[in-house]
Amino acid sequence: MQSEITREFIDQIEDAVERRDGEFILSNMEDMYAADITTVLYELNTEQSKYVVDLLPSDVGAEILSDLDSDVRTSFLKNFTTEEIARYIGQMDSDDAVDLLNEQPVQRKEEIIALLDDQEQVADIIDLLHYDQDCAGGLMAKELIKVNINWRVGQCIEEIRRQAEEVEKVYAIYVVDDRDKLVGRLGMKTLILTSDHTPISQIYDDDVIAIESYKDEQEVATVMQKYDLDAIPVVNIQGRLLGRITIDDVIDVIQEQAELSRQLMTGITESIEEDDSVFRLSRARLPWLTVGMVGGLLGARFIGLFEGDIAIIPALAMFTPLITATGGNVGIQSSSIIIQTLANKTVMFDNFGQRIIKVLLVAIINGLVMSGLVMGFNFLFNVELTLSVVVAVALFSVVLLASFMGTVTPMILDRFGVNPAVAAGPFITTANDLLGLGVYFLVAHMLYNL
Repeated sequence: MQSEITREFIDQIEDAVERRDGEFILSNMEDMYAADITTVLYELNTEQSKYVVDLLPSDVGAEILSDLDSDVRTSFLKNFTTEEIARYIGQMDSDDAVDLLNEQPVQRKEEIIALLDDQEQVADIIDLLHYDQDCAGGLMAKELIKVNINWRVGQCIEEIRRQAEEVEKVYAIYVVDDRDKLVGRLGMKTLILTSDHTPISQIYDDDVIAIESYKDEQEVATVMQKYDLDAIPVVNIQGRLLGRITIDDVIDVIQEQAELSRQLMTGITESIEEDDSVFRLSRARLPWLTVGMVGGLLGARFIGLFEGDIAIIPALAMFTPLITATGGNVGIQSSSIIIQTLANKTVMFDNFGQRIIKVLLVAIINGLVMSGLVMGFNFLFNVELTLSVVVAVALFSVVLLASFMGTVTPMILDRFGVNPAVAAGPFITTANDLLGLGVYFLVAHMLYNL
């Protein structure tokens, strides 16, 4: 059953661990989902967590270890013997087992594999270890249901019963030929409603979406999102069926990519967690902070070029924060929309010219509204009319320019194979600050005849 994890419940578990009251812990956790138990373990220290995991059935412990964050799991498993880890791996799907093994030192990895009893699982694990973790082959599990195209329905059902013992969730039945080449899929409803003597070749569906083992994990996620798939078969370059990727693994990829894009947009150059070392956190943040600082210095120097204008009309300095902040905000909004579209490969871009026209129309509307609000504000506070016009015209121009920059920059970076998320943070903000200041003082120079 799903449980609400309260502070009181966690305190009770901690007290039970200190008393070594295993009966209390088991009685309170036997009906809990593994994910809920994992939540409790995150609140305990390493020694307490290991005591709890040791009490639980091996299959539950295996699911918990599969759910743990990679960094946490690597540290946690240092407290387990190779025999204990091998016992849990024996309860895992091959893809989860390989993920765990890849986090271990080479010698320990080989020792764990040598302790596994299921030779079929060992063969699957060794096969998967050859693939990079960020490709389709690294994501797939070897456990699946497949039948031969030359079989009849009765034989197919018997084989499914045998294979299903090793497959936790049956998303699809894949049909292969004598060379194990994927030729289609078979619906469970069709199978059940068909006579036992009917050949599979007469009822299978040859319209099956598959992905090659060398494809990037992001492409896997895109295909599964586009076609709304719960699982997708993985084939080699000759079309031979190798395994399957399920939706739970793809969700992990989507979350990782979203987190990486969010960090890049805020100027963080590498994937980090809150509990990482001070050095790593600083290293991830400093590059774009430095870019922002350089941009600020350039902005200060840029304002210095108009020092004479400010000396004549000091009130010009009062509105510089408005111009720079508006340019940065508009640029971030525009780039975020473009990056979201670029990330969804199933969305096709319109004609480039049409997209620019659309962006400019939106910018014109926003610029007119914002300029009107500024004019109204300045009128209420008796700001000089010429200065009000300068600010309004400059603000309108900055909105147009920032919208254009925020749209075009990510598209150009994407065209050259650079992650466009890097453009959405300090880069666009700094660039728009400088451009905004240039437009502002240029308009002032023209209207004041300086």
